[in-house]
Amino acid sequence: MHVFSPERANALIPALTPLIELLWEKRRELAIRLLESDPALHTAPGAPPRRPARTFTDLKAEVVQLINRIESYGCIVKDIDLGLLDFPSIREGRPIYLCWKAGEAELLHWHGTDESFHERKLIE
Repeated sequence: MHVFSPERANALIPALTPLIELLWEKRRELAIRLLESDPALHTAPGAPPRRPARTFTDLKAEVVQLINRIESYGCIVKDIDLGLLDFPSIREGRPIYLCWKAGEAELLHWHGTDESFHERKLIE
């Protein structure tokens, strides 16, 4: 397990931001394909569903690969929708997570390992 300082985690933000954006894109594409395959949305009764250009399995695999790629940096993907990443760290001798949300210019928050995003605190 990697242990991050705020500086080390912040240094990764420029590399992780485009991966989060690509993850959102692939997840959006998967959601669209799922909607397109919904038989209730076809206008002609009894018409066979259109075969998506790419299979759901392929798209799901791409999403999982992106999550694995992001986590290969040592962080943890906590919430895809928010682009929420946690970085394991130590504070006052106990394990914590440094917490970054996509769109934030830098990592400025932390929370305990048993706490959520909503309980995060400013790094002092």
